[in-house]
Amino acid sequence: MALPRKGSRPITVDGVDYRWMVRRRPTVHPAPLSFVVERADEPGALLVVSLPWAHPRPGQGLPAEVVRPGIVASAITTALGRGWRPAQPGPPLTMTWDEPTSTLDDS
Repeated sequence: MALPRKGSRPITVDGVDYRWMVRRRPTVHPAPLSFVVERADEPGALLVVSLPWAHPRPGQGLPAEVVRPGIVASAITTALGRGWRPAQPGPPLTMTWDEPTSTLDDS
């Protein structure tokens, strides 16, 4: 599955180009904010990262934050270290960002 060009953002990590986008608002509320990453030139397995923040929508009861490129870059680096192969087909790697310790945990 390739990310749509419209709405996705470029990011380069260690000389490799990726695209990422915040996932659309979920139908279940409250739900965590998440983003998805793929390699720009050879889309393969996706990286899906859930954050402990809500989508910026009033009344969800979770603090809303902005997904910053630094978080995306950190997620990519961590996922690669854990065996994510973004240029090869396969199931998505799902991770959770743990804000208090600034680490990513496998889900």
